[in-house]
Amino acid sequence: MPGRSVVVLGSTGSVGVSTLDLLAQSGDDIQILALTAGRNVADLAAQALRWRPVLAVIEDETKLLELRQRLNGSGIEAAAGASAVVEAAGQGADWVMSAIVGAAGLAPTLAAARAGSTIALANKESLVCAGPALLAISKAAGGAVIPVDSEHSAIFQVFAPASHAQVRRLILTASGGPFRSWTREAMADATREQAVAHPNWSMGAKISVDSATMMNKGLEMIEASYLFNMPPNRIDVIIHPQSVVHSLVEYADGSTLAQLGPPDMRAPIACAWAWPGRMSWPAPTLDLAAYGQLTFEAPDETRFPALGIARRALEAGAGAPAAMNAANEIAVGAFLQGRLGFLDIARIVSETLEQMNSRGELIGGSDNAAVEWALAIDAAARRLAAQVLSRFERMA
Repeated sequence: MPGRSVVVLGSTGSVGVSTLDLLAQSGDDIQILALTAGRNVADLAAQALRWRPVLAVIEDETKLLELRQRLNGSGIEAAAGASAVVEAAGQGADWVMSAIVGAAGLAPTLAAARAGSTIALANKESLVCAGPALLAISKAAGGAVIPVDSEHSAIFQVFAPASHAQVRRLILTASGGPFRSWTREAMADATREQAVAHPNWSMGAKISVDSATMMNKGLEMIEASYLFNMPPNRIDVIIHPQSVVHSLVEYADGSTLAQLGPPDMRAPIACAWAWPGRMSWPAPTLDLAAYGQLTFEAPDETRFPALGIARRALEAGAGAPAAMNAANEIAVGAFLQGRLGFLDIARIVSETLEQMNSRGELIGGSDNAAVEWALAIDAAARRLAAQVLSRFERMA
């Protein structure tokens, strides 16, 4: 696909790095309009000098001077701040990789949607917080949203939109994370290092903790509901430790279609890049004989209550998914700082939702259709979660 313009949001994270690696192997004529990062100024500058974008943006404004010094003489424009990231996203690039972690990715992703770009969406929080609005804005602008999460990419590849009425269930697979076989008692003492040590995937710290609590799968249930217009009672999760089957679609006639592949994020990125075609690249091949067997088991919501919390938030709709995501970000951040026990993450999320629901704060929007309302819910949930956290907090 020659001559495509590209913006990579979150270029120094694991998905951003994989994206640039894949684009380098594509052989396509690519113009990088912008690369953005949060705080990793050294890697951003190195990527910019390699790819020669028009613009490099660091979200942390205190690092702008260093970015300019590293790019001195290159002719690459440097900018900083959250508003600069949004401006970079909204330039109208043909293809935008949305790989910023957390709710911070919502505003840039919406900017790309309004500009009519094809969005390769790795930022699940954008959908969780304002999914219907994001999808409607993208469609109205003539763009598209293509999922990059391996699970949603798998469904995207085997879900025929014309057959929507014949789909019985979406089945999301989950590795089970590093604590799949741990008892609740053992998880109570889990460390940051143990929680981020994912057995199959290379991911950032926040996403790895979400995998360990299985909140990531809860967020993905909400994503799947919005992306594929599927009610909560037709979305299930199954534990699959090998991470070879990336998700399944069950049809009314009893047929179940699955997408398989090695656990490599470049595969779903390649799908999003080449859609509606396929790209040829030196992809790792799937050797099923080497695996010998693939195993599956039901999730245990007693040991991993985040799954149930997320399902209830999805069923409640309105502001509940946005509030849940915000509270989870606050709790995971505190855990990563050593201020919170692992099991307290889900407790803080649950209590935040309960308090907001009892006050009627989660009612008032229409399925997150108003972006401003979703952002207000996000801010309110963060404030409340911080208060709840103070009762669970421990010394670092």
